[in-house]
Amino acid sequence: MTGTLRNRHGLLAGSLAVTAALALSACGSSDSSDAGSGGESGGGTHTVKTAMGDVAVPDAPKRVVVLDTAELDSALTLGVKPVGATHADVESGFLNYLPEEQLAGIKDVGAMMTPNLESIAALKPDLILTSKIRHGDKYAELKKIAPTVMTENTGYTWKENFQVHADALGKKAEAKMVTDDYASHTADITKALGGKEKTAATEVNMVRFVEGADIRIYGKQNYIATILADVGLGRPAITDKAKDGFSYDVSPEKIDLADADVVFHSTYGDPEKSKETQTTGSGLWKNMSAVKSGKVFNVDDQLWIQGIGYTAADKILNELLTDLK
Repeated sequence: MTGTLRNRHGLLAGSLAVTAALALSACGSSDSSDAGSGGESGGGTHTVKTAMGDVAVPDAPKRVVVLDTAELDSALTLGVKPVGATHADVESGFLNYLPEEQLAGIKDVGAMMTPNLESIAALKPDLILTSKIRHGDKYAELKKIAPTVMTENTGYTWKENFQVHADALGKKAEAKMVTDDYASHTADITKALGGKEKTAATEVNMVRFVEGADIRIYGKQNYIATILADVGLGRPAITDKAKDGFSYDVSPEKIDLADADVVFHSTYGDPEKSKETQTTGSGLWKNMSAVKSGKVFNVDDQLWIQGIGYTAADKILNELLTDLK
């Protein structure tokens, strides 16, 4: 069954590429002063509601720049190749779960938190996508370059953000295809794992080792938590202690608090400096029930934590099936 699911949902990118050519442009107009002075895209404009107010954007933007990983995932998922994107703090620059052929030709416009405004302007974009939490302090400068659409936050609100991205890109029809496919995929995974009751009875934790920070036991208000919830997996009581629902942070001496039926873990940064090596080699870790039962899985941080989009989610769902089946 795993192969069937992978094949069916692997057709998503191809189907989107076809429908992208057929999709109707969004309609409407706006006299917003935030229209910017970006590249020429032709056609009319429509208004997008953003964290910074209403913004007039081209109906069919041709030169899009994205300034975070979620926006890059959204654009590529919807069949739009940006002309520019910031790079993540990883060796590969752009996140490694994204197909190389889709990334080819995208100009690197700097690090995610410190984008190079001159490089962005040189691309003559007609639309910039990002979030207020990342680049709200640069909004005044960015909107002078091109219409800039910002969501309020990133992570937990990824589904709502995707709809904003789709609206801005003129890809609402494609967005519905994506969300419908995701709903179908999650339902298939739940069924393959034994149904809703069995899935809910399986408690899952997500642990992230972070260089320069404490170990994070992820709560219920973050990107990966929403995917686990959509499949219907249970979460241990420790997740209710997460600060602002995001994470409950512990030292290696308290890693046993992360125990569950299943534990997924990823690493951001150097394994030694993030305390991954020290922690996973400790007696506390080895004595956890999940470790003893062989239900601990090391997953790719770029995919499970940093991607924050539907293309990433589709791949995560397939990995969940493989690991939990």
